[in-house]
Amino acid sequence: MKKQYIIPIFIPHLGCPNDCTFCNQKSISGTKHMPTKEEIKNEIEKNLKYFKEEDKNVEIAFFGGSFTGIEPKLQEEFLQIANEYIISKQVNSIRISTRPDYINKDILKMLKKYHVKTIELGVQSTNDYILKKCKRGHTFEDVKKASKLIRWYGFKLGHQMMVGLPESTKLDEINTAKDLIKLKPKIVRIYPVLVIKGTQLEKEYEEKEYEPITVNQAVERCKELVYLFNKKKIEVIRIGLQNTEEITDPNDEKSSVTAGPYHPAFGQLVEDSIWYDSILDKIKAVNVKVKDAKLYVNPDNLNNAIGHKKSNIINIQKTYDVDLKVVADEKIKPGNSKLEIVKTYDDYLEEIRKKQEKVKS
Repeated sequence: MKKQYIIPIFIPHLGCPNDCTFCNQKSISGTKHMPTKEEIKNEIEKNLKYFKEEDKNVEIAFFGGSFTGIEPKLQEEFLQIANEYIISKQVNSIRISTRPDYINKDILKMLKKYHVKTIELGVQSTNDYILKKCKRGHTFEDVKKASKLIRWYGFKLGHQMMVGLPESTKLDEINTAKDLIKLKPKIVRIYPVLVIKGTQLEKEYEEKEYEPITVNQAVERCKELVYLFNKKKIEVIRIGLQNTEEITDPNDEKSSVTAGPYHPAFGQLVEDSIWYDSILDKIKAVNVKVKDAKLYVNPDNLNNAIGHKKSNIINIQKTYDVDLKVVADEKIKPGNSKLEIVKTYDDYLEEIRKKQEKVKS
């Protein structure tokens, strides 16, 4: 299997015509400066030096703002640079992220010309009321039209959605996921809303007009969405914003985060919770009361099965009184597991009974 590498090029907020209530792209991307052509080349060259594997897949990704909203000449300049590395076979593809209302046939023809493979749309919600509340400046109809065009032109379609938007409920987010599934994206990113400094949402938070969801609420909501996407074989490639010097603990004075469900390993918390559910299902499927058990998993899944700071093992012991040991086994396929019952409660009680008899004798 080819090793996947991404070379991220962050473009500041120039391409987006709106100031969404939750958004401060300078903080989210960590970029305030529009890169020059030379800087883009240097960034690509620097990354390529680190990629040692012969069998690899390398993608240049233009993130931040809305790529197709920036000045057309600048778009082409950036794409020409990236395309040079595709022609030289040092890079396999190009990815961009943009707004659904900044997609049309002419734009897609231009992107096709420069070998762009993946287009991610910032959808956030499919509820028009919530989109308007957040000042997104587009509707769900724009999302449907753009998604259809992107797929028709042969691009790999990606969607980005958010949980915890103003007045958005868990049901709204489930409905958004179901709406997106119908549009057949290949990949999805899920972002819990953080209250970022310098945004309208920060003012709403300070004036108690907006209350962010908690980390636990965000984990539970994201987990439900992952189940929905997984069921339809749509890959969730990221959960939560990338941790940076600015997107970090709100208690850090350098942080741009005022409040919200921030956690340095948020995506891991969601994956851990999914594994916790899976482990419980296996234990409950055994028609006896379990005391000790071993769970065999692929080494790649070991940390998620154990949980952040051993949370899964601790919670299973605390809630269900089951002593669980997680064991790495390369024979187990990634994502799968095998449960071995080491001791049932009947075995445990029998041991106690025998010990008591020994004491009496």
